[in-house]
Amino acid sequence: MQYLYGSGEGSAISLQAWRGLTGYVAQQVRKRPRDSVVLASGATLVAPSFVPCGRKPFAAVFDVDETVLLNLGFEYSEAANPRPYDEAGWQAWEKTGADKVAAVPGAVDALNRLRKLGVTVVFNTNRSAGSAAQTSAAIEGAGLGPAVHGETMFLSGDDALGSKKDGRRAVISAKYCVLAMGGDQLGDFSDLFNAGLAPSPRRDATLAAPVVAKWGAGWFVLPNPVYGSGLKGGFDDVFPADKRWAAPATTEK
Repeated sequence: MQYLYGSGEGSAISLQAWRGLTGYVAQQVRKRPRDSVVLASGATLVAPSFVPCGRKPFAAVFDVDETVLLNLGFEYSEAANPRPYDEAGWQAWEKTGADKVAAVPGAVDALNRLRKLGVTVVFNTNRSAGSAAQTSAAIEGAGLGPAVHGETMFLSGDDALGSKKDGRRAVISAKYCVLAMGGDQLGDFSDLFNAGLAPSPRRDATLAAPVVAKWGAGWFVLPNPVYGSGLKGGFDDVFPADKRWAAPATTEK
């Protein structure tokens, strides 16, 4: 929390990501790519294929929490009152915390620039459809809107897949040529990353060709060391056995 919400380093990484994203999208607008950056139905990470663009209008798709919005009020409550994550508490936050958020550094300027390029900004979030009005208010109150449910904002409960986002991405990419996606979790790019992979194979999947070419070139990750699918794994998952080190024993005279 100190890093993401309080540090200059965290804000600098966010600014860096947004600058890279807008520069990339500007290039794509000029060249009109053949394919979207949304994986097509039936694609795999090993053999990816992407939804064709045709003559569809341009869009960029973003997660909300810790991608465009910093949930300062909720995370303050979590830090001041340590406890296990509670879904009821999060739902209460969605409905009452719309004015206790802030835009991620760089996000307002970046989204405004995208819109000036003729790119529709679409939000795809796992906030619940039952709090659509409050989520829209949070996004727009932070200067990131417009966010219209079913048009430029899609929520968990909008389809039968719940917290999985591929169904909503399919709806969006059927209407738009998606030039870029931004998120803080791998599921913001494809649900395939969360298909039962252990931490080490999941990490390896991000590094393997041809998916590795998408990072910074259509897929843009924002920093979030606070919560989410990336915070998993014990010693054996994180530290390879052949890379472990211990301080040499000292010999006392």
